[in-house]
Amino acid sequence: MKYIRIFFLLSLAISTAISCDSASSKIKKSGTVTTDVVTADDQPVFQFESEEHDFGIIEEGTVVTHEFVFTNAGKAPLVITSAQGSCGCTVPEYPRDPVMPGKKGVIKVSFDSSNRAGRQDKTVTLIANTVPNTKILKITSEVVSKKPQNQ
Repeated sequence: MKYIRIFFLLSLAISTAISCDSASSKIKKSGTVTTDVVTADDQPVFQFESEEHDFGIIEEGTVVTHEFVFTNAGKAPLVITSAQGSCGCTVPEYPRDPVMPGKKGVIKVSFDSSNRAGRQDKTVTLIANTVPNTKILKITSEVVSKKPQNQ
């Protein structure tokens, strides 16, 4: 019984050693690993005139808009794949076509202040082929309740 255990353990050790040697020899035989290196210099780059906007004091129920103007300061076409507001009251519109290097684009953000009294801090998250791939725009406002009408 002892011999069977010893034989089994010895067989296991030998097969493990052979398989490890086989894997390392395959790695050595495969040659060099090549990767496509893309530097940040080759990428599109957002350059906004401003990344924040304050609408100031607005009356509840008002819809206000602001246009965030940007330039593609990179060397490749800038493609925005999505723009998402932090809530349903914040709706962004963005260019669907690539913005070429050196050209301008506009992100139009609408904010609906209905049922939103008090200080409002909202964001729009852009996803694009930039490094990093996200950019956050911020809007703020102070929403005051509508004054009741005298009847």
